[in-house]
Amino acid sequence: MDTRSKILKVEAALQLPPPLTVVTGYFDVLRAAHVRDLERARSLDPERPLLAVVLAGTGALLDQRARAELVAALRVVDYVVTADERDLDCIVATFPTSQPVRLEAADERRAAELMEHVRRRQGR
Repeated sequence: MDTRSKILKVEAALQLPPPLTVVTGYFDVLRAAHVRDLERARSLDPERPLLAVVLAGTGALLDQRARAELVAALRVVDYVVTADERDLDCIVATFPTSQPVRLEAADERRAAELMEHVRRRQGR
């Protein structure tokens, strides 16, 4: 299966039947902790499809489309959409019964930890 078919345009995502579990984040760089977070979100209501919203972010190592493809390759994720903050507001408004699981702060923390790890390994 070509997992890129799980990547939807915002307009198509807005047509998905509710309820959904919505998870937002930068997913840069995709790590095992992301998978655990997505699995936890899925376990909140296993019957609901899981929509991962890949946000643009600043200073990302990978472009938004590449990050979306990586997230789409995960079995736990049913749909992926790339979005900016305006699109995210529209998605959240469309699925009001789906309290989004926000991973942006954790993503920023993980990226900083990874950069610090690399610096230490390089002796800087």
